[in-house]
Amino acid sequence: MTPTNNRYEVRKHHDIYTMYTLTDSQTNSSVTICPDRGAIAISCKLLGEELFYLDEATFIDPDANIRGGNPVLFPICGQLVEGRFEWDGAVYKMRNHGIARNRPWDVVSTSEAGEASVTVRLRSGEGTRMEYPFDFELLFTYALVDGHLQIRQTYHNLSDRSMPYYAGFHPYFRIGASKKLDFVTDATEYVDYNDNAVKPFEGSIEMDGLKESVVFLNANRRDISFPGPAGAGDVIHLSYSDAFKYVVLWQVDGKPFICVEPWMAINSALNTRKGLPLLEPGGKQELELTIGYTKS
Repeated sequence: MTPTNNRYEVRKHHDIYTMYTLTDSQTNSSVTICPDRGAIAISCKLLGEELFYLDEATFIDPDANIRGGNPVLFPICGQLVEGRFEWDGAVYKMRNHGIARNRPWDVVSTSEAGEASVTVRLRSGEGTRMEYPFDFELLFTYALVDGHLQIRQTYHNLSDRSMPYYAGFHPYFRIGASKKLDFVTDATEYVDYNDNAVKPFEGSIEMDGLKESVVFLNANRRDISFPGPAGAGDVIHLSYSDAFKYVVLWQVDGKPFICVEPWMAINSALNTRKGLPLLEPGGKQELELTIGYTKS
């Protein structure tokens, strides 16, 4: 093979599962995606720093929900009341965070032209219809570009009726010693599900000790920044499409991570129908999430 000076590379490799690693040599960055495990990105190393936490035991176990990386949430984020919902007179059971994160996705293509990217696809089938009675196709492109991870998403309703869905992501970010974190956002309030109170946001939140999540409200900008894992001065940046109206924060005591999760709607929207997005028959929605990192 003729040597190349291309800064971008896509490498397919096998380690328990088949995976694809995207690299950007000029920024010392790489991202690893596992299509077999819900098309999850299990590693996001930007500017030489690993940003994602991963519990390897849950990744290896094919029956476990992965604790770590960046799980894909579709067609719901969060929980349903008693794990079920009713639609057009029928009742369906669905797991927390939906059906996409526990199913294998197909690899459609890769590219090393101006970026390192892999495009993956999930289509509805008999198994998905038992939990979610709609036909759909999801196309996600994971692209490493100039030291940033871009996740370009297309949600396609293949049904002959409107399709309810609220997608999102559940990234587990490595952090330093403290879970009292400063967040840069224009949100003014948050819901604390530990006591179900709406509280003013004053620049930081002490996450340690919180069992349930908190959700930022009233943000006009679709971006958020917070301290990274390396120490003082490093910052993780998320930016995302307008459809992601909420950012959820969650942690587990004693674990060195915090989840900062863009969601389209909040818990149980498929039950309450409050703020529930609908995609018209045959319609498509294209969204993006970008993860960036700066060092001091």
